[in-house]
Amino acid sequence: MSEARARTLIGVDELASRLGAGPRVVLLHVRDEDTGKPIEGGVIPGAIDVYLASDFSGAPTKEGGKRPLPDVRAFEANARKWGVNADSFVVVYDDTSGAQASRAWWTFRWAGFDNVRILDGGIAAWKAAGRSLDQQPAKAPGGGAVSLSAGNMPTIEADEAQAIARNGVLLDARGKAAYVGEPDKPATGHIPGALLAPSAGNVGPDGRFKSHEELRDSFAKIGADGSKPVAVYCGSGNAAAHAVAALHAAGVVAPLYVGSWSAWSADPTRPVAQGSEPG
Repeated sequence: MSEARARTLIGVDELASRLGAGPRVVLLHVRDEDTGKPIEGGVIPGAIDVYLASDFSGAPTKEGGKRPLPDVRAFEANARKWGVNADSFVVVYDDTSGAQASRAWWTFRWAGFDNVRILDGGIAAWKAAGRSLDQQPAKAPGGGAVSLSAGNMPTIEADEAQAIARNGVLLDARGKAAYVGEPDKPATGHIPGALLAPSAGNVGPDGRFKSHEELRDSFAKIGADGSKPVAVYCGSGNAAAHAVAALHAAGVVAPLYVGSWSAWSADPTRPVAQGSEPG
């Protein structure tokens, strides 16, 4: 495994080994919103239930989009509630596409906590390996003392996204239908000049990220090899964080347009392209 990949992802066997070695691991099961419903199908033993909407995001705004950055002090308080200390090893996973876990990984990194990994393949990989599950998540233990600070991962705003679309490589990590848009809905489509690069294309059929070499080569084919500015957006910053993680695993650092399409499309002065071409 490449160093870049090892600093982004963790496999099932390594996670199981670390969980058996002591309490230093903080394991987080990431869900989108707190619906009040229990997790279906169980959780990895020791996992704490956390939510993107309330734990990893600020309140939605027109300018900031659906999933803006959280207040770093509020996020620090959450991390301490989960028992995170300076020497903790945090692992995040979800039971969907990996985008929610990736946004949690990115938020920890943005807040200056680097010792965090995404479980490659999520809970599906854990189940496929025949590992055991608990029916209920663990309770947050509290008592953490980690200190966090904002701004440790690169981000861009709308004007910078537009400039990179013109002069670099702006990747749209949504699916094709969202990128193409609908002719009778003017606020659908993509940022002019952005390239379609669905985050789903960065994983194999088993849901695990493709190899370092496969990711590097696929990004290089669309010019996202780091030789010129590269940035990523999606609908509200989750799929884009998944793409940023894939780029990191391939050795390419790219900023995230946090507001993404939810912020861009809320401003009627921003241009919109529709169709399968960048525009």
